[in-house]
Amino acid sequence: MKKIHIYEPAMCCSTGVCGPSIDPELLRMSFVINNLKKTNIEAERFNLTNEPNAFVENEAVNALLMSEGMDALPATFVDGELICKGKYPTNAQFSQWSGLSEEELVQKPKVRLSLKGDA
Repeated sequence: MKKIHIYEPAMCCSTGVCGPSIDPELLRMSFVINNLKKTNIEAERFNLTNEPNAFVENEAVNALLMSEGMDALPATFVDGELICKGKYPTNAQFSQWSGLSEEELVQKPKVRLSLKGDA
């Protein structure tokens, strides 16, 4: 199973898609990770605020932060290898790693609403 782990800077919540103005890049990452999780790929995002132990316990991430500082985040590892740092990977990169099309990666979740009126 392929593993994609993204180590992100400190954010207010686990996805960073909260508050009055949503960063479109963080929203894209939420869609991509959600769609990757539907496949046989282990896709995880680690936020420094919510999961500091993930940064400490991963020697490669720890070494990266010690040598380059917070500017190295976000840092993306594929199967334990640092692939991208200082920015999020492109949809084309995710597509190459996962085998999913770029369209499949950013597909928005389908939400079903049930409207039941009180009689």
